[in-house]
Amino acid sequence: MSVVKTNKVSRVYNPDTVPVYALRDVSLEIERGEFTTIVGPSGSGKTTLLNVIGGLDRPTSGTVEIDGASISSMKDRELINFRLNNIGFVFQHYNLIPVFTALENVSFIMLLQKKDKSEIDHRANELLAAVGLSQRLHARPSEMSGGEQQRVAVARALASRPKFILADEPTANLDTKAAMNLLDIMEKMNRETETTFIFSTHDQRVIDRARRVIYMVDGSIEKDEVR
Repeated sequence: MSVVKTNKVSRVYNPDTVPVYALRDVSLEIERGEFTTIVGPSGSGKTTLLNVIGGLDRPTSGTVEIDGASISSMKDRELINFRLNNIGFVFQHYNLIPVFTALENVSFIMLLQKKDKSEIDHRANELLAAVGLSQRLHARPSEMSGGEQQRVAVARALASRPKFILADEPTANLDTKAAMNLLDIMEKMNRETETTFIFSTHDQRVIDRARRVIYMVDGSIEKDEVR
């Protein structure tokens, strides 16, 4: 079974006045363990597609299934709970809680899941070690470099044991060394744990690492290339 399946998904803004199509009848399947990137020029629909897959935006028409569950028909509260337990997010601007330490940022999603404290502590420490931040557990975002903050964001995204991770321009604010370090970490996790990664990016460094590249133009998939 596909971990992500979209069927003729469209997203239209201003449908009653001057319609703007961000997505046009997008049908797509992504299997478990993929390391896939969605690319295209600004306005091509790649971020909108990522947001629709992640349940952050709803399609105007069509359906989205995550591991067989239709999220496009879920009520708001049900969708929030589903996202919490099934989808990990890594954003371009990190979106860490500024008053929390690295450890607290990674732990927070598991607190929302009402996990046992000992499990939370163990997993948060384990994940921060996996991204090379064992010595930065008690640093706050303002005390970390951009690369360190993004590694915390990756650890946080993995904390809930999601079915997949959506990463929207995760390397955009990083220098080459930090970007390559981050991509090494995500590739290692993908390879060793079969964590599915789906990127939206302009960054050639990410595109070069992807094993599948989906090209979008004007809200539609123009080409789907498996390497």
